[in-house]
Amino acid sequence: MKFPKTHTLKQISEIINSSYVGDDNFPVLGMNEIHVVEPGDIVFVDHPKYYDKALKSAATIVLINKEVDCPKGKALLISDDPFRDFNKLTQHFKPFQSAYKSISDSAKIGENTIIQPNCFIGHNVIIGDHCLIHPNVIIYDDTIIGNNVTIHAGTVLGASAFYYKNRPEGFDQLISGGRVVVKDNVHIGALCTIDRGVTGDTVIGEGSKLDNQIQIGHDTSIGKKCLIASQVGIAGCVIIEDEVTIWGQVGSTSGITIGSKAIVHAQAGISKSLEGGKTYWGRPAQEAKAELKDKVYIKRIPEILEQLKHI
Repeated sequence: MKFPKTHTLKQISEIINSSYVGDDNFPVLGMNEIHVVEPGDIVFVDHPKYYDKALKSAATIVLINKEVDCPKGKALLISDDPFRDFNKLTQHFKPFQSAYKSISDSAKIGENTIIQPNCFIGHNVIIGDHCLIHPNVIIYDDTIIGNNVTIHAGTVLGASAFYYKNRPEGFDQLISGGRVVVKDNVHIGALCTIDRGVTGDTVIGEGSKLDNQIQIGHDTSIGKKCLIASQVGIAGCVIIEDEVTIWGQVGSTSGITIGSKAIVHAQAGISKSLEGGKTYWGRPAQEAKAELKDKVYIKRIPEILEQLKHI
């Protein structure tokens, strides 16, 4: 998430009431999670296990809960609670705006696009040309939709990320300030839910087709010409490369990559990254050839046991 204009390190520290290490005028361009940070971004870290990863990342400003040696060319914001202060910054730069109309005045809708009754279209939404949005679709603020996109009834684009910190008093949500971006020629079925990025984008690539009742987690990126069948659940921060096929009721863990042209059979459980160009099934998902071979061996166990009786 980039700020509307460049801020200084001192200005950011005043927003969250923190101390800092670095020049007062050190430039701050935005804020992002660690997997999408760029120079000029703030990244937060609140556990020693991840200090090195944050300090060595592309981010040039690290919001951290301990004063450590500051790498050359970077700056630190010292906070007793980086998670809380990251939320403060999101609320400051991307505050919640109430809606007073079903279609916001700031929404931009392209030529020959049809919006069926009972849809909600939030602030700063952009919808391209020749789209068809069926009844009861909810499109949250800042969502970007390309041309020739069809979205069926009851689908929700842009709900908050499922991202919480477990505190003694209960779960504390990391506030989402990112977007959903749907590219050209995408088809999204009924009752799908696609969460917005925390600070970046959740992306549905050009020409991809989603069946009904699919959940896509925050900051996940789906490539071009992917096919995803009903009741698939994709966690946050997953990269699905081009021309991947995922059949029904598949579930995935977060932070993995599914390679181009992979095929994942129904009810598989994806617990780690999968290479492209192969077919997978099972829980956890394994290459189908190896799994079939194992099943052949298992079926032979009664025969082998019978043979052992006569030895």
